[in-house]
Amino acid sequence: MVLSRFWLVIFISSIIFIVASLFTANTYTIDSVLNGKKDDPILVSEKYIEELPAFIKDSIHKAPDQTMIINRDTLNADTTYVYKNKTVKIFSGLQKSDGLLPTCKSTLVDLILPLIAYLAFFCGLMELLIISGASGNLAKALSPVFVKVFPSIPKNHPSISYMTLNFAANFLGLDSAATPFGLKAMESLQEINPDKDKASDAQIMFMCLHASGLTLIATSIIGYRAAANASNPADVMLPCIITSFIGTIAAFLIVGIKQKINFKSASLLIGLMGLIAAIVGLLMYVNHLDLIGKNYFTSNLSGLILLTIIVFTLIFSFRHEQKFKDANTTVFDTFVVGANNGVKTGVTIFPYVLGMLVAISLFRNSGLFEIISDGIGFVFSNMGVSKEITNALPVAMLRPFSSAGSRGFLIDSMNTFGADSLTARLSSIFQCSAESTFYVIAVYFGSVNIKNTRYALGTMLLVDLICVITAIFVATWFF
Repeated sequence: MVLSRFWLVIFISSIIFIVASLFTANTYTIDSVLNGKKDDPILVSEKYIEELPAFIKDSIHKAPDQTMIINRDTLNADTTYVYKNKTVKIFSGLQKSDGLLPTCKSTLVDLILPLIAYLAFFCGLMELLIISGASGNLAKALSPVFVKVFPSIPKNHPSISYMTLNFAANFLGLDSAATPFGLKAMESLQEINPDKDKASDAQIMFMCLHASGLTLIATSIIGYRAAANASNPADVMLPCIITSFIGTIAAFLIVGIKQKINFKSASLLIGLMGLIAAIVGLLMYVNHLDLIGKNYFTSNLSGLILLTIIVFTLIFSFRHEQKFKDANTTVFDTFVVGANNGVKTGVTIFPYVLGMLVAISLFRNSGLFEIISDGIGFVFSNMGVSKEITNALPVAMLRPFSSAGSRGFLIDSMNTFGADSLTARLSSIFQCSAESTFYVIAVYFGSVNIKNTRYALGTMLLVDLICVITAIFVATWFF
């Protein structure tokens, strides 16, 4: 309900701002908002050639082909002039995001179809884990801890194993595997949800822990930094882990207090200490490696573990083939059934994701995002905050809305300020320290048709803010 209202506010306010800009001559056409592509030049006005300054007219007349000439304005390097049929179209700046119609297309082609493929494959594996009994064994082993964090979940419930695999995939940076496991967890939690239209306590706890983005191997961030010629692409790894870990603890405490969880439970404390020990141990191991060793370790660990999960699932399934015979099926047929369910899940979440991404497209292309971002940057700069920090804030602001959009700002910050600048490093920490909140809510709650997310959105945004503040302190401390 809260998410629906927020989406409606963004959608309507963006349209009003676009129309107002058209009538106040702040923009020339709304075609870019509807049909424009990301990084296309933005048409700001059209004039007769006689209305242009003399040096622009001279350059056009001297051009070998006067039907079309592109000339850079020496006063404004961001301005482009295109001459054709006695008029000159003036372009200034680049479009920040795809327009409404290209967003619809890219959502299906570039996002949903690959996601459906991942869902089909990993849901097929999940079905094998269920029938073979592996998921039940995992749930049984972890129940003592999970029943303290999720008191409303029955002991040994299948959702425990799904959530475990989701957390593990996130922890290792396996985004393609994390989403299918997470959607399966939401589906399983929905089965024991007494109010099917309203998020349960367990679903909210799971969503907030998932969205806090605890990650050990920030593979994509390291790759972007390596491509930008950073002196040590992996030097942001430890700050990313610290920031995301604090965000995870904050999410657990905020939701736990709201749900009156017993934080003094021995099994809960043992589980938390075990997690901390595992993180510290891996950090100590990675820290003693040289640059090549770190790059090799971070590049291969996640992929190796994913292959291990796949191989283990197949071997365990064939070793327990009798269970499949007892269920009147085969290992392959079970995989096909699970894959088919994954496809259906992908089709179900498509409208939710489409609606959210279209609203974000309008929000960015309307200019509202830049106004808000510039305003916040102005306030922070007047509070004495370093310009290197304020230059990284667009990544933090856009991250809850769009991973791709914030990634664009990240790459731009590395190109503009240098990969080893504080701005670029802080932007990297912002990018990997939390999930895309609105996208995650649309996908996960949309997959089980939950309309009322209760306090999930507010909590996740609060955790995002905590991660931003933590990232600033950590980046300043390290760099």
